[in-house]
Amino acid sequence: MNSKRLIAAAAIMAASALALTACAGSSTPASTGETSAKTATSAADLGGMDALVAAANAEGQLNVITLPPSWANYGKIISGFEAKYPGIKINSANPDGSSADEVAAAKAQQGQSTAPDVFDIGTAVLQQNLDLVAPYKVANWADIPADFKDADGKWYYDYTGLMSVGYDSKVITTPPTSMKDLLGAAYNGKVAIKGDPTQANEAASAVYLAALQSGGSADNIQPGIDFFSQLKKAGNFLAVTPTQATVASGETPVVIQWSYNNLAWGAAGGTSGNPDYKTVVLPGSALGSYYNQAISVDAPHPAAARLWEEYIYSPEVQNLYLASGAYPATLTAMQSGNTVDKTVLATVGAPPQNFVQLTADQATAAAGLLKSGWASAIG
Repeated sequence: MNSKRLIAAAAIMAASALALTACAGSSTPASTGETSAKTATSAADLGGMDALVAAANAEGQLNVITLPPSWANYGKIISGFEAKYPGIKINSANPDGSSADEVAAAKAQQGQSTAPDVFDIGTAVLQQNLDLVAPYKVANWADIPADFKDADGKWYYDYTGLMSVGYDSKVITTPPTSMKDLLGAAYNGKVAIKGDPTQANEAASAVYLAALQSGGSADNIQPGIDFFSQLKKAGNFLAVTPTQATVASGETPVVIQWSYNNLAWGAAGGTSGNPDYKTVVLPGSALGSYYNQAISVDAPHPAAARLWEEYIYSPEVQNLYLASGAYPATLTAMQSGNTVDKTVLATVGAPPQNFVQLTADQATAAAGLLKSGWASAIG
């Protein structure tokens, strides 16, 4: 099983980061007949896909947030949307931000043309802000497993990776085989995570992995907090939020993050990557966490927001997630319907059987524990 996870991580080597084009502007909500795009819960409410496309083209823009081009193939996904719908410009805000930043932007920019139209957001933060999302069901709603979506269409899983350790092989010459290895002297001042675990799902997932590796569980992430307290006391925890640039420069030689991101920052990053940067998915339980798609209830471009979700859940884009090493939400349906890219799937391998993901309730409980204990643990 470990070999499958290592193969899955390697799949992203084929993915490359593309540049985003950002363009600001404003628009007015589109409507068709008596149903406006802002209240449409399906394309059928607007008269079908052609009507949805026409309404989105009339708006002419789409605001996305916290989508780095190297993250889960979003560079290609965004470019593909603009190529398919050339009348719609994507404005990409705060690409290196967190799930909490998405919520903060939605609240601060409410009623403004710059507010986010859609979210790609972690479960714990989403569950605390369900009042910010609008229900909508994509055309292939049935392809999303029942436990991967809200029954009313407020949110739906899109993809997951596996939590991994990325390391500069020129600095760390022996690959780590457990989180305990990171407490050693070779890692002094070298281990970073993707931000504040009380704000960012990816950073929180690093704590969850440490919990699983330290005798904890999805119901008890305290051992993960204790691990990072030990890491800080050992002088190994690096209080720098890593980016592709900090990995390339050597500033953050060890990063605990999703496998598709670690590998995108290595040789797959081309001239922007670090060719010596390697990725390992540690033995034991494989930790994943599906991110969620959701439409903002205050979307300034409500038709474009809904068209984006239709695009995201098309086999074309679900296969792009897969090509990055991220498992898409509709993978099972794509396999049954023969729409999965079989060559990519063969390279990635099936999702590991010993896959652990926190439920919404577990993630909410973990978030509460992090909020109360993280600062003092690493203070």
